[in-house]
Amino acid sequence: MTVRLPSMANPPGKIYLVPTPIGNLGDITRRAIETLQAVDLVACEDTRVSGRLLKSLNLKKKLISYHEFNERARSAQLVRDVQQGKTVAVITDAGSPGISDPAYRIVKTAIESGLPVEALPGPSALLPALTASGLPTDRFTFEGFLPNRTTARRKRLTEIKPYPHTLVFYESPHRVHRCLDDMLLVLGDRPACLAREISKKFETYIRGALSGIIEEIGRKAVKGEIVLVVAGDVTAKRRGSKVAADE
Repeated sequence: MTVRLPSMANPPGKIYLVPTPIGNLGDITRRAIETLQAVDLVACEDTRVSGRLLKSLNLKKKLISYHEFNERARSAQLVRDVQQGKTVAVITDAGSPGISDPAYRIVKTAIESGLPVEALPGPSALLPALTASGLPTDRFTFEGFLPNRTTARRKRLTEIKPYPHTLVFYESPHRVHRCLDDMLLVLGDRPACLAREISKKFETYIRGALSGIIEEIGRKAVKGEIVLVVAGDVTAKRRGSKVAADE
């Protein structure tokens, strides 16, 4: 399969959202490699991280930094580049652009400017963690990162407590203990799964009740990228079933 990009003689260009490996380099798709090879420039979170990735793929491309602190100015600049006929790949340090990572603003700006945007499927920690958790996958809510402050975090957990479907969160290693403690306090002792380092050498899944996961990891440092998957409110499902039966 060969990716066909717009000709420079036929502006405007296009923006490509290209997922990059979250761990195992073998997870990158052939289409992603061909797209990175073909575009005029690559917008990335960290030029050092993306530079190493491109080097491992034997690709030499012009890199431009694009992250949460400069996204407004960079979005406008990249849209101008596309309007002039250039093709741009947007990537993050790991995973799919726009999923708890920068990309939303450039996509929104491009669409408002009438420019084409194409999203490639590929690596993400979200779905592997969910499907391997052992919890229901027919419906789920992705919450991304919960608020950093305890009060705000507990408030959000209280808001989503009645949701009957599976809840999925991203979490950082230095906050995971506090987050699990708050989940147990607010949501109750629900079935859950802590997934870490997905697709990497030390990939780990800890499954069980929230209290059991807390006990297993103790207060020791938890390293790596973390996804928390938590069961929904089973009482809400029962209430819904009862209402349906009564009707």
